[in-house]
Amino acid sequence: MSEKKQWELRVKCLVLDHDDTVVKSTPEINFPAFLRSLKDLRGTTMSYEQFVEYNFDPGFYEMCADILHYTPEEIRYQEAEWERAAAVTIPAVYEGLPEILHTYVENGGKICVSSHSMRKTILRDYEAAGLPTPELIFDWACPEGKRKPHPYALQETMRILNLKPEELLMVDDLKPGYDMAKACGVPFACAGWSDNQIPVVREYMQKYCDYYLKTTAELEKILYKD
Repeated sequence: MSEKKQWELRVKCLVLDHDDTVVKSTPEINFPAFLRSLKDLRGTTMSYEQFVEYNFDPGFYEMCADILHYTPEEIRYQEAEWERAAAVTIPAVYEGLPEILHTYVENGGKICVSSHSMRKTILRDYEAAGLPTPELIFDWACPEGKRKPHPYALQETMRILNLKPEELLMVDDLKPGYDMAKACGVPFACAGWSDNQIPVVREYMQKYCDYYLKTTAELEKILYKD
């Protein structure tokens, strides 16, 4: 489909999560870094499935603060360990996304990012994968009360780009992105191609999301009018 041009957009703005929606960063970077911090700070470990489940609900920050009871200093320690890991490893992009996103932008679409990664990491990964540069990025540097799942990123995207909720599509692999989209009335598509689609995540997302996309090719099919 991506070889065709001049389609009429159904979705004027894609708001993309980054980790495990665009790049394969949790298995390659985030989870190993988290385990190192967990061992240092609590002398214990966690399975990949449990880690994903906590990130799904209640969310990464809530896992650190409310479940692991990390102090603010320990949270900063964990962040520093993640930044060290992210600085030396560039994760792979999911197959098909470069072509899909370039064609989307060529047809007038806007790309924004709402993520718990850092802006510099997001931009580096986009450049390394040959992806179009996002119009707006809402990253971990946002104040705690404005990070996903808070709807701030979507509210600001609509304000800055002068768009209505129905003109956006939020794409994420986990529940915090869904919660943010739901709060704003923005359609939501689950990145079902993600490595994070363990059974509890997949079952919830298939039940509640507007779209459950098993492949990146399925994303392209919903961006344009018939």
